[in-house]
Amino acid sequence: MSLAIIAVCLFTPLLILWLTWRFPVLNKVGTIIIAYVIGCLLGLTGLIPDTPEVHKVQTDIATYTIPFAIPLLLFSSDLKSWMRLAPSFIKSTLFGILGCCIAIVIGFLICAGDDREAFASIGGMLTGLYTGGNANLASIKMALGVDDTTYIITSAYSTLLSAVYLFFVIIFGKRVLRLLLPDFPKEKVAPSGDVEMKNHDNKLFYGLFRRSNLRTLAQALLLTVIIIAVGAGIALLCPKRMFQTVFILSISTLAIIASTFKRVRTMERTFEAGTYLILVFSIAVASQVTTGTLGNIDPHIFLFITIATLGSLLMHVLLSALFRVDTDTTLATSISLICSPPFVPVVAGAVKNKTIIGPGIAVGLFGYAVGTYVGFLLAQLLLLI
Repeated sequence: MSLAIIAVCLFTPLLILWLTWRFPVLNKVGTIIIAYVIGCLLGLTGLIPDTPEVHKVQTDIATYTIPFAIPLLLFSSDLKSWMRLAPSFIKSTLFGILGCCIAIVIGFLICAGDDREAFASIGGMLTGLYTGGNANLASIKMALGVDDTTYIITSAYSTLLSAVYLFFVIIFGKRVLRLLLPDFPKEKVAPSGDVEMKNHDNKLFYGLFRRSNLRTLAQALLLTVIIIAVGAGIALLCPKRMFQTVFILSISTLAIIASTFKRVRTMERTFEAGTYLILVFSIAVASQVTTGTLGNIDPHIFLFITIATLGSLLMHVLLSALFRVDTDTTLATSISLICSPPFVPVVAGAVKNKTIIGPGIAVGLFGYAVGTYVGFLLAQLLLLI
């Protein structure tokens, strides 16, 4: 069964790439969206069994593909374009964190009732989760002394709603948000950088595995393995609870440093190879959505987390509209904060703008650094309301 799941996750993206090459209308939909739709269908129809063993394999695939994907995606980065993007991303990050806090306060006032202490703890954990990720969620649990049952429920519901949130952003996000927000400024796109994402299509991917490109891809993979090994070594020097944060930060930083060398930056097909791994990741994540995930829901906690999740996006968008932050930047920062940095390339693929990947990942890493503090302080504030 494990081999079958691995085969599905590895070969389904190849089928998707072939379909988008064969049928142009599918290419307009986008490979990322198709991958998530197929993944959900595999999970909801039971073609991929809903068992702990299968979930472990899916999680392992998602976990191991991202460290390889991030360097491959960042090798072609243009740091000069990042500097042009910095002011917008800084504003959008602040709006994302502020929007999350406002949404959680509103949800708390609506849902807490007499159980203020429990909902304050959930609000604190959600703030850490939606500004920094699961590492901050666990840290706040420990800091607030939250019981295991509340922690597990919060984690499970937020995972489900984050998946719904991600699907909305990927499929409808740009079309909806651009009604309120300006488009991404064309002058801020890397001079040579946006070709891959604007033509996120058959012709580019069709040549991905040609023999003429295999040598370059092998060199890129070797460099990626070295970066992963060094990044893991650095992370092992830190406390265990910080491993994920330091590891992602280290491999991202090393990949960006590598991209400053022209020989690395001009390697053929590295971005497409990274995108293929993102498709593998997308299938593994989306196929974990099952009918069992949707059952046995506590309505009050679920409503609170729904308000926190969707309200965070709404508040973020309203603040971005007020201060004229563009659509792509808002989507990248929102996903990086709420769903974590590895999902930024997924959104970049959906909006066809690779320029936002590096700054978007940096936003999530900043969230890792501050999420625990923001979440803990908000939990204390909620008790005073």
